[in-house]
Amino acid sequence: MRENIFSVGIDIGTSTTQLVFSKLTIENTASMTAIPKIQIIDKEIIYRSDIHFTPLLSETRIDGDTVRKIIEMEYKKANISFEKIDTGAVIITGETARKENANEILNTLSGLAGDFVVATAGPDLESIIAGKGAGAGKFSKEKGCTVVNLDIGGGTTNIAIFKNGEVVDTACLDIGGRLIKFEEDQLKVNYASNKIKTLAKDIGIDVQVDKRLSVDEVEGICRRMADILAESIGVIPATPLLQEMLTGAPLKWEKEIDFISFSGGVADCIFNKGSVPLFRYGDIGILLGKAIAASPWLETSKVIQASETIGATVVGAGTHTTEISGSTITIEASILPIKNIPILRLSREDEGLDHEQLSRRIAEKLDWFRLENDQQLVALAMKGIKNPGFQEIQVLAKAIIEGMDNKLGEKEPLIIIVENDMAKILGQGIQAHLPQKRDVLCIDSIRVDNGDYIDIGKPLANGKVVPVIIKTLVLNY
Repeated sequence: MRENIFSVGIDIGTSTTQLVFSKLTIENTASMTAIPKIQIIDKEIIYRSDIHFTPLLSETRIDGDTVRKIIEMEYKKANISFEKIDTGAVIITGETARKENANEILNTLSGLAGDFVVATAGPDLESIIAGKGAGAGKFSKEKGCTVVNLDIGGGTTNIAIFKNGEVVDTACLDIGGRLIKFEEDQLKVNYASNKIKTLAKDIGIDVQVDKRLSVDEVEGICRRMADILAESIGVIPATPLLQEMLTGAPLKWEKEIDFISFSGGVADCIFNKGSVPLFRYGDIGILLGKAIAASPWLETSKVIQASETIGATVVGAGTHTTEISGSTITIEASILPIKNIPILRLSREDEGLDHEQLSRRIAEKLDWFRLENDQQLVALAMKGIKNPGFQEIQVLAKAIIEGMDNKLGEKEPLIIIVENDMAKILGQGIQAHLPQKRDVLCIDSIRVDNGDYIDIGKPLANGKVVPVIIKTLVLNY
């Protein structure tokens, strides 16, 4: 039996706010005697909103009332009622996620409709979402290669490296098209980020509010920004300024990168060869795109066209599939149901690490989610081992405990999702080595990816199984 469900994605970014409405056709593909397995068999974007500048009350506060009015207006233009929406995501990204009232805005918007995934996307998670939305993950998987995606927005550049379809590294830079803004129809600065002031000073240019810059000065700043991007992915040698422009740790990936893709609003300016006013948007975005396009390092790189540019994040985060699959082997029924748990997936390379390296890698990847306030839960996903031996289980169980235990709240459960049939023995191994009592959920026969969210329902079939709702990012339209 087929059914259509409707989803909305809302991305409130540094520069722009966008919506995407999608229709998903789902069908139970399992046999009559099996646990239901609902899969997407068709997907279609039915409405893309206009691109709105994200309204701010000040440099530190989002104008929540205006954001809500924009969203309500787009619902009306799409002729879609709130009640029609089954699921969706509200994501605050880039510099906007650093605003004082970001969480307040999320809570307000999440009540608009449906069972929303609500998250302030930290830079690493945003990198993953944008890279998937841009098609870099899919291209990497299909071609069996390594692709780095640079999502260049208004305030930040989010970087994700995919190898064979899996995320292997992320980073974020304070490089973006609206880090310098000008008065209308002139080059008088009315906003400049501190990081860009530092970058400009490094090349002998003084950037201050109310000061006029020349076109040559702005072009020089943009060329330096373009080179920082190249330094960050190892295309040209790094300079001390790179560390200053990073928002966190640099990329650790030191192996060859086969292809580069660009997404985000600035990406449109990289590939647009037409003539447009340089300061059409009152910022440096167009010149930054042109500076990247003209960079010598780009000529020697293999560049692929992203399937989404300015819409990569909203497409990546906004549409989810709902799937029921898998069997539960280790559960604590009293804590179920639980909803909207973000997935952290270990790569094949991660799973090949020794005990100490794996525990460090788990802890490092947990930092992608910036687990704070009400965003405490996370599920660790992996392929797992076919027919594992006792010693293999003990090593894996200890690494999971050491990697996750200090990153979660004291009362939060350990949630493990594995593909191979090993959840019972792994769950028992984890319970045996836990230093203090903690609930454990260990589920197998389920395939999830970074950027997915899951719901785990109450036990069925006399407690032998649980329904698992996988809200998988629907990408690459």
